Amino acid sequence: MKSFKPALLALLLACASASFADVAVPPIGRVVDQTGTLSGGDISSLEQTLKDFEDRKGSQVAVLIVPTTAPETIEQYSLRVVEKWKIGRKKIDDGALLIIAKDDRKLRIEVGYGLEGVLTDVTSKRIIDEVITPKFRSGDFAGGISDGVSKILSVIDGEPLPAPERKSKPVDLDWLGDAWPFLFIGTLMAGGIFRAIFGRLLGAVIAAGVVGAIVWFIVYTLAISAIAALIVFVLTLFGDSIASGSGGSGSGGGFSSGSSGGGFSGGGGSFGGGGASGSW
Repeated sequence: MKSFKPALLALLLACASASFADVAVPPIGRVVDQTGTLSGGDISSLEQTLKDFEDRKGSQVAVLIVPTTAPETIEQYSLRVVEKWKIGRKKIDDGALLIIAKDDRKLRIEVGYGLEGVLTDVTSKRIIDEVITPKFRSGDFAGGISDGVSKILSVIDGEPLPAPERKSKPVDLDWLGDAWPFLFIGTLMAGGIFRAIFGRLLGAVIAAGVVGAIVWFIVYTLAISAIAALIVFVLTLFGDSIASGSGGSGSGGGFSSGSSGGGFSGGGGSFGGGGASGSW
């Protein structure tokens, strides 16, 4: 019985400390709802709006809904979130976070350094008090968040910021997997024609140059064009040996291209506690 009491005390202390542990910061996302408040359609619509704005303006805005931030205040927890997510562009610091602690009935707009001149504490407070919380009080959380986000974006839109860098669109090379055998055979045949007309070395150089130019025109990627030209050069130079050595049959492993998945990640933005909080 004596040994049972210390074990019970230790268990109670462990439970108590766990109940007062800081809320974990979830993985980054444009819209993260840990409460099931928003429907799938609401989330998709908000995410698309925020993505379109980032593509056009460069600024990153995110929405986070958690049940509670206790034992921390919403200000403390919000800063932990943005320090981990690092939304907004590095050295431009044009990120903003709308965070809602639903069970606490509190919310906050956290503003990056680069937006503090336009999305001021006063402006953030007005958006909370005049746009978001009136709908929250009537139970329309989706409407309050949507209207609040729209207002935040319209305010940021008025700030002259550096234009976003245009990222090159990923080249879809999945089709090469099925087309590889035909391309291989076609290259051998074309290489034989070039060898017959221009000779082995010159024919290989001309074939490589033609294919490299064609690939550049299609994908606009120098590395891929150079690789394609090198492959064609080798196949043309030694094509007759390859064809005879393989007996005319070959099994290519095929090309595969990775998919970026289009995931959302922070751009390295910094925050200093600017913004405003409210409740409903």
